[in-house]
Amino acid sequence: MSGTLFDAVAIGSLTLPNRLVRSATWEGMCEEDGRPKPQLAELYRDLVRGGVGLIISGYTFVRADGKQLPGKMGIHTDELLPALTELTGAVHEAGGRIFCQLVHAGAQASAKVIGQAPLAPSAVQAPNYAEIPRELGIHEIGELVSAFAEGAGRAQAAGFDGVQLHGAHGYLINQFLSPLMNRREDAYGGGLANRMRFLEMVCTAVRRQVGPDYPVTIKLTAADHLEGGFEFAEAMQVAQRLEELGIDAVEISSGTGASGKETPVRQGIDRPEQEAYNALYARRLKEAVGVPIMVVGGLRSGAVLRRLLQDGEADLFSLSRPLIRQPDFVNRLRQDEDARATCISCNGCFRPARKGEGIYCVVDRIEAENRSIEV
Repeated sequence: MSGTLFDAVAIGSLTLPNRLVRSATWEGMCEEDGRPKPQLAELYRDLVRGGVGLIISGYTFVRADGKQLPGKMGIHTDELLPALTELTGAVHEAGGRIFCQLVHAGAQASAKVIGQAPLAPSAVQAPNYAEIPRELGIHEIGELVSAFAEGAGRAQAAGFDGVQLHGAHGYLINQFLSPLMNRREDAYGGGLANRMRFLEMVCTAVRRQVGPDYPVTIKLTAADHLEGGFEFAEAMQVAQRLEELGIDAVEISSGTGASGKETPVRQGIDRPEQEAYNALYARRLKEAVGVPIMVVGGLRSGAVLRRLLQDGEADLFSLSRPLIRQPDFVNRLRQDEDARATCISCNGCFRPARKGEGIYCVVDRIEAENRSIEV
């Protein structure tokens, strides 16, 4: 593929200034009710100033029983619209673009956080479940479809430039897709056509809610990396079906928190050959669908990003942990095409968020403190 990382690229009706995306993460910077704190707006402003072409928000729960972690953003009630509108306004004032990632954690929701047993397609024990969840009734499935659609409508009303459905990492949409986690014997379980029914309904309802021109995208798992789980051959079929339903882009990821060395956020990415661990999936997906493909997973260096682009393996490139340590990494790449992120993939950035401080690079903080002591 010809071109550069800094070419403009379209996702549906929206044109982005470059191919570099801040992939969704958990920032831990919201109130208990899901209302974003001022520090989240400042984080996003820093990312815009740092050059990213698109921010995908932290994973945002569409219903209160879909919340996994404290400090997670919510979009489940109109009461949050003023705060969400302030958040998107901060991004737009800085010249940026932002999508809202919509999620229900399903059985990965925390019973401690939501105050009840988590729900899922099936009441089964799974490697990525902390406990056996309650199985959803048929009418409840329809209610959840509506929750995704209403969340998308609120995102549009709040000024988000598009939405991304979270269909990866073992959350509810992924739970329906996975034969390991979905053991239903009705219209929502069994063969792939049934297991993808919930996602089809969500995608259709969201599109109906926001209209034909509003960007609707998905973060799709390529594989669970769990024995008996969702596999890439099925992911290809799901992506093709979503294209028929009008999806505007697919961000490809893989793994769950229980997938061992093949989790979504792998550690120890310190050599170019360890980077881009989902690129093979992206390349094969590009051969199967015509919508833009984003790839996430261990992207660290300009040389690898350029190679992926030149080889036509993806259209856009998503980074998360590197931008926690260096929110200006995209600008660094613009100045030096061989720049490499200083992120050491230790996952320490999530520890302060668990304490209510929000994510930040603990290594960078320690090094800064040591420099101040030396001075």
